[in-house]
Amino acid sequence: MEVFDAIITRRSIRKYRDKAVSPEFIEKLLRAAMYAPSANNYQPWQFIVINERSILNEIPNVQPYSKMLYTAPLGILICGDEKFEKLPGYNAVNCSAATQNLLLAAHDCGLGTCWIGIYPREERISGIRQLLKLPDNIIPISLISVGYPAELKDIPERFIPSRIHYNGW
Repeated sequence: MEVFDAIITRRSIRKYRDKAVSPEFIEKLLRAAMYAPSANNYQPWQFIVINERSILNEIPNVQPYSKMLYTAPLGILICGDEKFEKLPGYNAVNCSAATQNLLLAAHDCGLGTCWIGIYPREERISGIRQLLKLPDNIIPISLISVGYPAELKDIPERFIPSRIHYNGW
């Protein structure tokens, strides 16, 4: 798949088939995420692969907009590690770049994903921290549901020329 096509055709998928994601695909997604740009190339991320059904089913109690995890065979939590973050305040930006890479790589593999926000909602951060027993230096930023899509989505037009400005407002 061409990169531009992947960007345009990727959609948030919230319904998944009952089929496991292979370890090879999981590694490919994590590899893509780790090749994302980061401030000063510090790469301050950590990843938690969640494939235990009991944990996936518990997450919607912490993040109410994550009910797609009831059918997803896999979740990947992208976290910022304050031990590696040398530029305070950039964890969310760096982890968002890793998240986007992961989403596009999954789409290229024929997988569906949905970006589930954790950061900056403190109740979600503390709930995920507690559920997954995260150390204090680890900040959960985004959670991605991953699986084989059980739905098709239309591609809306999102290009809005009136929101483009050159050399100032």
